[in-house]
Amino acid sequence: MSDIFAIEVPPEASGKRLDAWLAARLPELSRSRLQQLISEGELSLDGKSCLKANYRLRGGEKIRLHIPPPTQLEAVPEPIPLDILYEDDYIIVVNKPRGMVVHPAPGSRQGTLVNALLYNCTNLSGINGILRPGIVHRLDKDTSGLLVVAKTDTAHRDLAAQIKARTVERVYQALVHGVVSSPRGRIEAPIGRHPVDRKRMAVTLKNSRPACTHYQVLERFNKYTLLKVKLETGRTHQIRVHMAYLGHPLVGDPKYGPRRCPFAIDGQLLHAGYLAFRHPLRGERLVFTSPLPPIFTAILEQLRREEERGG
Repeated sequence: MSDIFAIEVPPEASGKRLDAWLAARLPELSRSRLQQLISEGELSLDGKSCLKANYRLRGGEKIRLHIPPPTQLEAVPEPIPLDILYEDDYIIVVNKPRGMVVHPAPGSRQGTLVNALLYNCTNLSGINGILRPGIVHRLDKDTSGLLVVAKTDTAHRDLAAQIKARTVERVYQALVHGVVSSPRGRIEAPIGRHPVDRKRMAVTLKNSRPACTHYQVLERFNKYTLLKVKLETGRTHQIRVHMAYLGHPLVGDPKYGPRRCPFAIDGQLLHAGYLAFRHPLRGERLVFTSPLPPIFTAILEQLRREEERGG
């Protein structure tokens, strides 16, 4: 069954980009998904088809957005084991391992979390399209930890609204380069595409979105610091970009850290170990925790031994 959204643009939206304004109004749809729908002719302005996601609103336009029903999934089910912490008819909470991509993309069509979910679950929400069924929020490939996935469109919309309202708690542990002097801090700096390297994000004022990250020192070492990091917003690569902006990039980060990593690891040492949200149908608060992966623990133990030896 398809969905149709009919919206009249208020005067105060004048000058804003169509896709950005819609993404704020419809949190269950990612901006990239909206851009795809617009390019496919699924949106009309005052009864006329609009194919420009960067159209600047004037105010007063009548928008009609058609979201077609999910077509047959291009991602195929694969018998990949999942660490499932919770599951009911509406949601599933999983502990994603390091090295697993969340959804299929060019170069990563197989072995993703979506492939595993399709094998383990009979239903997933279709709001985010055929390659991202059920995906409400994401973790980078080499970030391990907790994710909640929606099984129904109703659950998806509710969880997306909770994320937009900033009532979902997502807490990480991160090992960063350098000794962070302040015991705690708040980084508030907008994030957008890097002006030169479009595969990276950056702190920038151009075509960016507000981003806020809170951190607290858990443990200091000679050349590194273990942090507890809490997201207030959820931008792409947010923790990685903000910590690099602060001068303390994540250990092992191939995009934002030093070129040479002092440890034999692939990818950043970042773990989503705490997730709390309201159940989208029943309303009770659910809290989940996940221990650090073995490689993260082993490196921390190595650093502690070096500290004891005075190294």
